[in-house]
Amino acid sequence: MLRTLYAKLAVGLLVLLIAVGAIYTAINLVVTDNYLRQVNQEINRHLARNLVADRNLVAEGRLNEKALKETFSLYMSINPSIEIYLLDNTGRILSYSADPEKIKRKSVSLEPIKAFLKMKDPYPLLGDDPRSHDRQKAFSVTEIPGQTVTEGYLYVVLRGEQYDSAETIARTSYLLRMSGWAMAASLGFGLLAGLIVFHLLTGRLRRLTERMEKFAKQTIKQETQEVDLGPKGDEVEALSVTFDRMAERIGLQIDLLQEQDALRRRLVAQVSHDLRTPLASMQGYLESLQIKKQTLSEEEKEEFLNIALRQGQRLGKMLGELFELANLEARESQPQPEPFALPELIYDAVEKHHLKAESEGVSLSLSVSPDVPFAFGDIGMTERVIDNLLDNAIQHTPVKGTIEVATSIVNDRAIVSICDSGPGIAPDHLPHIFDPFYRGDRTDKSTQHAGLGLAIAKRIMDMQKGKITAANGSTGQGSVFSFELPLYRS
Repeated sequence: MLRTLYAKLAVGLLVLLIAVGAIYTAINLVVTDNYLRQVNQEINRHLARNLVADRNLVAEGRLNEKALKETFSLYMSINPSIEIYLLDNTGRILSYSADPEKIKRKSVSLEPIKAFLKMKDPYPLLGDDPRSHDRQKAFSVTEIPGQTVTEGYLYVVLRGEQYDSAETIARTSYLLRMSGWAMAASLGFGLLAGLIVFHLLTGRLRRLTERMEKFAKQTIKQETQEVDLGPKGDEVEALSVTFDRMAERIGLQIDLLQEQDALRRRLVAQVSHDLRTPLASMQGYLESLQIKKQTLSEEEKEEFLNIALRQGQRLGKMLGELFELANLEARESQPQPEPFALPELIYDAVEKHHLKAESEGVSLSLSVSPDVPFAFGDIGMTERVIDNLLDNAIQHTPVKGTIEVATSIVNDRAIVSICDSGPGIAPDHLPHIFDPFYRGDRTDKSTQHAGLGLAIAKRIMDMQKGKITAANGSTGQGSVFSFELPLYRS
């Protein structure tokens, strides 16, 4: 299989050179044969006339039959490459020096003979070959004059049967061998030069493809297999695939940036509103305390200060959660997964929230088996998720309500569920429950909630390749928040 552009170009060059060599060889053979015919005919154009004059074939206006036979016999032994024919004035063959069994024609055309005698047509001028019905050969011819008119013609085929046989042997043994070596040498040199040129030309494309693939690996996290330069294509196709993937990725990133920009604008508006409320409240009470400090009692002053302090604490908490979410979104805090005992982590988290739950009139209960296998995740981040879910449950559970924390094992994953006895979540709020600054106000206590705790929990679970869900209780009362982590397998 051709796997690279360089290999395809090399094979294409080889095929092209072979085709050019074959065409050149065929043209060269035809041109060479035509050239040899022309040279042979020009050199021997007076051969027939000289035979008639030198051998005294015509005496007293009549053809000397005895001298003609002697000429046939002599030239068959001296120059077997020629064939001599005696023609009448109509072109009919009267006598010849060739093998009688190989004569196929009884006559030859007079048109090339007359053209030869007039010397108007350029060489080579071909005439009929008596040994073939369709082949033509270079010839020499002269008139045999009679007493009053032309008695006939002496027709000499310059490249007869023996010449053809010798030429075939020579061409097979020497010419083709030399031509083959010459063509092989030319093809080898041309192929080598072409390969060097192609290597130089494709080098930059190959390096560009490698650089784009390296860039794609660094910037695009794909779940599919990487670009294959095997049967799927060469560097150009690989470059095209990589470019398409990167273009698609860039398009997705542009859409994501536009979506994030819209989200940023919305968050800025929400943050401004949520921060303005505690800030305005704190500022109002402090200004009132400053203006009316001479007229307020000590109890009122203490109350104003406590309210301003609570608003300041609320503002500080909101800012802390906002910065935490920003760090998670920017991936500045990366999880460090390790095996840990999930029941112990849950016990510690519940203990931290026990006093807050009591102050709100909510009871906490545990349904956690101590035999739960080790979970695999980041301990600090997982504790942060449990804290946020417990804090959310306490805020939305009415007085004398209950919160239950339970664990279960399903398909090699540990699941932690936090169920409350609150009013539940409206169905139209469920899809947005983990959005930043979302508050599905279910109790008056939720007014202190900034709407970032669940968003932080969702982001943490996404970073740990975990899962977090929210649903209403099976009895129609309360809500259930669950998250899952993989179990540790040594």
